[in-house]
Amino acid sequence: MTDEPLAPGLYLVATPIGNLEDITLRALRVLRSVDRIACEDTRQTRKLLDRYGITTPTISSHEHNEAERSGQLIEELENGARIAVVSDAGTPGISDPGMVLTGAAIAAGVAVYPVPGASAVLAASGLGTERFSFVGFLPPKAGARRTALEELAETVAAPTTLVFCEAPHRIVETLADVEAVWGADCRVVLGRELTKLHEEFLRGTVSTIREQLGRRESIRGEMVLLVDAQPLSSGSAAGGRSLLERLGELDKAEGLTEKDALKRIARERGVSKSELWRELQRERSRGK
Repeated sequence: MTDEPLAPGLYLVATPIGNLEDITLRALRVLRSVDRIACEDTRQTRKLLDRYGITTPTISSHEHNEAERSGQLIEELENGARIAVVSDAGTPGISDPGMVLTGAAIAAGVAVYPVPGASAVLAASGLGTERFSFVGFLPPKAGARRTALEELAETVAAPTTLVFCEAPHRIVETLADVEAVWGADCRVVLGRELTKLHEEFLRGTVSTIREQLGRRESIRGEMVLLVDAQPLSSGSAAGGRSLLERLGELDKAEGLTEKDALKRIARERGVSKSELWRELQRERSRGK
């Protein structure tokens, strides 16, 4: 470990995603040496600092006050301060606060130094990493979430691992949406409570994992979902057919009305009729 003094500037320090031992020697040196640490949650960061006997002063900088706080911190940085920014877990700015302060520092001509560390993407690996895309959290509302997944599917030109963060109370619904877009045989990896005491990995087809979670009395813990996203044929949905195409098939083969056909398809896909109605409106809107 070097004893050279730390240069002035902003340090983006990755912190453990669970296990407090997953911290680099460089990160510890930076956290000890800076003048101040800007934290997503000072109480959460204090657990890490206390573990390693670090007494550097902290200040809050989270999603609700980052824009306002940045002005104060940039003024200090312009006067030669050394400031570290950390989130509760992982790298600041990636689905966490930090980007506003980083952008302001760059605009002000302040040196910005990345200090890499633990990665939930790598920790949950199990699918191909030759090509992957970190998406972060999907929209919480069902219709917006399905639309976001469908839009992502349209951009996948080659096999790609998509990486999502998800809340435990939405994970089963999200898996159902993934199944509707990429099909029941789409491979997924679900990492729960990564690097912590109750760490768990579920690997298999999306339908299998969805059914497995659906049988549990409760689902808890932070989650990372990896999806083996394969290119879809033009205009296709799960199973190779769009909803409009399936409606046409049922009309031609059985003379079903749109209402009755939607009921049938809802049973086939294991989703609600209201979800299919929203999907139908999106398909018709894209076809205009």
